[in-house]
Amino acid sequence: MANQDREVSYEWVHISYEERSRFAETYGYSGTQGKTNLEGMLLRPKGLSSKTLIILMHPSSTLHLLPVPQAFARSGMHVLCAGSRYPKNDTALIMEKVVLDLGAYIRHAKEEWGYETIILLGWSGGGSLSLLYQSQAETPTIVDTPAGDPVDIAGAKLIPADAVVFQSAHAGRALHLAEVIDPSVRDEANPDDRDVELDIYDPRNPNQPPYTAEYIARYRAAQRARIHKITSWVKDTLEDLKSRSTGELERGFVVHRTWADLRFLDRSLDPNDREPGGKLLGDPETVNSGPIGLARFSTLRAWLSQWSPEDSRANGFECAARISAPLLVIEGSADDGVPQPDSRRIFESAASEDKEMHVIKGATHYYANQPEQIAEATSLVRTWLEARQLL
Repeated sequence: MANQDREVSYEWVHISYEERSRFAETYGYSGTQGKTNLEGMLLRPKGLSSKTLIILMHPSSTLHLLPVPQAFARSGMHVLCAGSRYPKNDTALIMEKVVLDLGAYIRHAKEEWGYETIILLGWSGGGSLSLLYQSQAETPTIVDTPAGDPVDIAGAKLIPADAVVFQSAHAGRALHLAEVIDPSVRDEANPDDRDVELDIYDPRNPNQPPYTAEYIARYRAAQRARIHKITSWVKDTLEDLKSRSTGELERGFVVHRTWADLRFLDRSLDPNDREPGGKLLGDPETVNSGPIGLARFSTLRAWLSQWSPEDSRANGFECAARISAPLLVIEGSADDGVPQPDSRRIFESAASEDKEMHVIKGATHYYANQPEQIAEATSLVRTWLEARQLL
């Protein structure tokens, strides 16, 4: 057994690679000056070398403060928490460009640091990103974004990872939004114009949990209809801007009320061991209209790339069906941050001949204050990698 109490060093990492953008999408020295700059954190157990590197990357978050990657490093594994060009701000995020960012880290890890084996660990929103990356690294096809802007993933010579771990993750940002967006909004410019019977936070709503099958079907259909309506407006607006042949290329907008999953209030839907109330981000009714709701602020291009189910390439089910690398799926039985069915469906969708799935009893989304579950997850990953001579 590895020593779980190794001292860990934290090393700031800077990766830079050539790229030129038509316009700036994010603050910083990125794209418009011919370079994209990335920052990450390399966690290594002091005094212990390794030829294997585990890489965690979320499209817009930083992950080095999470309990699990820290525990992996303390157990003797080398871990890179890689930040994309959109750290903590997904307003203008383009998933295809995040794939290129991840590719830059992997190339640097192999060519500059000398790691021989790369393991992608897709956490939360990083799950579908890891699957998208691996599918494109194995069989590259993408040459543009859903908005039609060139992005040469097919010619980027992405280096495939040696294995993928899908842990505490959902199947994709667009798919997740389709299940949590509030369908009660009737006027996108006026969030107070709502259908009471579709507002699960309105006490006047006659539909209360446990919800009937008829109401669930109506609610889900209304969610899909709202997203499709926004997507149609986005595409029309993009075409209008393009037709003007001016310097106006992009537009930002607000999407009101995006945190209203029926599962928050009805634990009988996709049941697991999660706590009631859907309070991962705070009181769900407050989050529904607050600044951290999914897709709250977006650009036209970002909407198509990361939030539109009919356009986003980061569909974990479809990407999993295109990978051959070994796959380990880990679900927390008390995870309140991702839809409960996603892990099993990802496992079943995966084309990998070598795939395993495990459920860790009682594990929440972040494993916060859960030393036993963290130890189980760490041991599980180590044992799985060692069995395949990947660690």
